[in-house]
Amino acid sequence: MDLSLSPSVSDTVCVLWGCELNDTQRNAVFEIAEDLLEHQFFIRTMCLSAEASKEMHVVEVQDRVGECCKPVPIATLHPMCQPMVSFSGFELKPPVLFNLRSGQGPLFISGQHLTLVYEEEEEEKEEEEKKEEKKVF
Repeated sequence: MDLSLSPSVSDTVCVLWGCELNDTQRNAVFEIAEDLLEHQFFIRTMCLSAEASKEMHVVEVQDRVGECCKPVPIATLHPMCQPMVSFSGFELKPPVLFNLRSGQGPLFISGQHLTLVYEEEEEEKEEEEKKEEKKVF
């Protein structure tokens, strides 16, 4: 999504996110707070650790957890032939569940969380701040 073409977006907040999946921690969930803002989550990279077992590692993902969406395998990694995969523009709708379907890991996942703040919300905040200032004086 090209944010420069949307005149109503006044601010974008970007936060990096990451997790490790392994034989003891096979699942990770990216969740957001319940609010009225628009949230976007992009997977950026999945890579195996140098200590990863020499077997196939399959990662599956499920977005909008709980809304009848099924997990889908998105990456198959092996330390000898494909230890890392990068994604470009792979957007998911939070909450997002990552599952190490096969393999022992350790495997690292990085992503980017964008929160879009619209002008009308900014205007409401400014109005509230002005009201608070008037109450003080």
